[in-house]
Amino acid sequence: MKTRFNAVVTSVWNGFCSLKLAMFILISLAVLSIIGTVIPQGIPPEEYLALIGPTKARLYQVLGFFDMYHSWWFILLLYLLTVNLICCSIKRLPRIWKIVFQPETIMTQSLESSFSSIKTISSKTDVHLLKEKTEAFLQTEFAKPFVREVDGSFHLFSQQAPWCRFSVYVVHLSIIIIFIGAIIGTQFGFKGYVTITEGQSVDRIGVRSGTDIIPGFSVRCEKFSLAQYPNGAPKEFKSILTVLEKGVPVPEYTNVRVIVNKPMTYKGITFYQSSYGNAGQYFFTTTDLEGKNLTDLTMSSNSSATLPDGSSIHVLETTPDISLYSPGLSGAAAQLEIHTPGGNTEQVVVYANHPELNIQHAKNHGKGPVLHYKGEKQAVYTGLQVAKDPGVWVVWAGCALMVAGIYIAFFLSHRRIWVRIQKGRVTIGGNAHKNPASFNLFFDQLSEKYTSHIS
Repeated sequence: MKTRFNAVVTSVWNGFCSLKLAMFILISLAVLSIIGTVIPQGIPPEEYLALIGPTKARLYQVLGFFDMYHSWWFILLLYLLTVNLICCSIKRLPRIWKIVFQPETIMTQSLESSFSSIKTISSKTDVHLLKEKTEAFLQTEFAKPFVREVDGSFHLFSQQAPWCRFSVYVVHLSIIIIFIGAIIGTQFGFKGYVTITEGQSVDRIGVRSGTDIIPGFSVRCEKFSLAQYPNGAPKEFKSILTVLEKGVPVPEYTNVRVIVNKPMTYKGITFYQSSYGNAGQYFFTTTDLEGKNLTDLTMSSNSSATLPDGSSIHVLETTPDISLYSPGLSGAAAQLEIHTPGGNTEQVVVYANHPELNIQHAKNHGKGPVLHYKGEKQAVYTGLQVAKDPGVWVVWAGCALMVAGIYIAFFLSHRRIWVRIQKGRVTIGGNAHKNPASFNLFFDQLSEKYTSHIS
């Protein structure tokens, strides 16, 4: 039983130490990250509904596609990669530790046969004098040597940058630190969204969990402006924001200009310009065919209303002058989409100055009600993404550490030189754990200089 348990533990341990597992996780993260590119992240729910419809929206919400970088399955992959990195590091660390701190300082025959660069020099100089010359040469040209005497022969060992062997562990540690920063941001930060109509303020931030965050201050939109290209496409949209503490504007955060890629940060909470939309109100009245039973009806730009007969309507477009589209008519008009109780959908134009046309449309479709357009109150809202991430500086520290580790891994090498001095013969050999071609060239130059030094 104990043997079987040990076998299972060993198998699990080897699995977590496997390079195949690391590659599988990295490829999975890369492939799944495409979702975060294809599906916009962090936009308002109503925009998702408009883009993909309610059925897909509900499915994507369950799968976490709207905030995939905080979804349980994405976080699980990060945890697995972290465990894999730690296990790989633990498994390989003892060997690297021994190479760096317990190096083989005696040039044995087996060690000599493993060298890619080796040179033998004949010399009649006294071995003690050769040892002193070699020690001085290595200290000047390479690194301070470690000297041992074995059976009348002197062995000198010298190495450069042994610590660069740990570069891979620096990179592993940096990745783990980045993950820790991301987890801190997930657990103690938030991402949300607010919409603010011009001239109004908000003191709550809606987050994806459905609960509101109360930051302890409010933000007012003083003005929103939109610049467009000649073809009508948005060129730049910006918000002028003011932060208020207990209803009083904060001087340093009054009339702050916020555009895309230029957010505003206050008390660790950052507001990013994200979107905009129409927040106006539309005014209608309904009557029966005889003009009786007058009822006022007010609708916002993103809502619908229910008529007395059970039909629902919402505004598609309005114009202050219908004559631009229909010569012979005048005044304001609104184009509506009507969904009847029977499931039919139609579009109709409702006029402000032509009630007879409104009545005629109602007669053509039954007994009413008759809709009359009374105008609109124009307003625009700014959509702001809001984020608080206390782990961002931990992430940046991990990124800096990763850059240092990658630089060490690519541009520095652990170089080692062994010298064995026997009566009448000096053998010099060495190796490097990276870029052997460069080391062989260096070794040839060093050995030629050494030959001249001891002759």
